[in-house]
Amino acid sequence: MSELGRLEGKAALVTGASSGLGRATAIVLARSSADVALVARSAEELESAKEEVAKTDRRALSLPTDLAKEKETSATIERTVEEFCRLDVVVNAAGTDTPGTVEDLSVEGWDRTLNVNLKAPFLLSKAAFPHMRDAGGGTIINISSVAGKKGWTNASAYCAAKFGLMGFTQALADEGKEYGIRAIVLYPGAMSTNWGAFSPEVCQEGGSEKVPSSRVLPRSALQN
Repeated sequence: MSELGRLEGKAALVTGASSGLGRATAIVLARSSADVALVARSAEELESAKEEVAKTDRRALSLPTDLAKEKETSATIERTVEEFCRLDVVVNAAGTDTPGTVEDLSVEGWDRTLNVNLKAPFLLSKAAFPHMRDAGGGTIINISSVAGKKGWTNASAYCAAKFGLMGFTQALADEGKEYGIRAIVLYPGAMSTNWGAFSPEVCQEGGSEKVPSSRVLPRSALQN
């Protein structure tokens, strides 16, 4: 089977699908012959992504969702299974950050960052797990980017969420292995997105400067 058809008959759900890495991932999955549920807060931007997925002749489902709310995430999983009659892949690509030192960071900012980057993958995995278990397997992919111990001033909430995501994914993988459910963390490295372009290597060295465009994955490459 060719790479373009290796997900024939499969269904995937991608968060953060309205832009950046999430949108690009959804399109690649569709090009690999998967039906794709697109999840983000912005209904308007999701429709644009849905049009791109539809060009691949795969089914696309647009699901505006507040990822911090259990009822909405659960309903989103159920709607996906109802539409596609299965759920094989979940990609948690949605992410956000609230810059600020520990001293200055607001509690609201801390909560929002952890809700999107850590709570949402938990809620979606919790809702998807029974469907994957009953189907005999599945894959949950959590997107992360953490560099190390240095250079993360103004990113305490983001680091807390992403390190937590690593631990959560390890526990989820252990729980899922007897049911054929894989859980993995994907580290895409530096790329140019709506947030800008920052290198894990530069952060680890304690630098705060942006990375030259020649050293990051350009935004256009995400779509090709």
